[in-house]
Amino acid sequence: MTHGELLALPVSFSLEVANRALGLGRTTGFALAKRGVYPVRVLRLGRQYRVTRYDLLRYLGLDPNGFSEEGGGVSEAA
Repeated sequence: MTHGELLALPVSFSLEVANRALGLGRTTGFALAKRGVYPVRVLRLGRQYRVTRYDLLRYLGLDPNGFSEEGGGVSEAA
């Protein structure tokens, strides 16, 4: 997933999307979530697993607010 795609993610999204961003396969990602050891916080809503953009971007070392490190401007998508 590109930097621009990551920043364009909705506020919350399916575990499949998070798996793709983290380079995890479907089976591995769901197994980690079920065991409670997924790399980022996973929300369980009924039978669905959801991940927030904020948590994913923080885990990946990106500013969840979309600001650049140099001084508050919006970073450009690559």
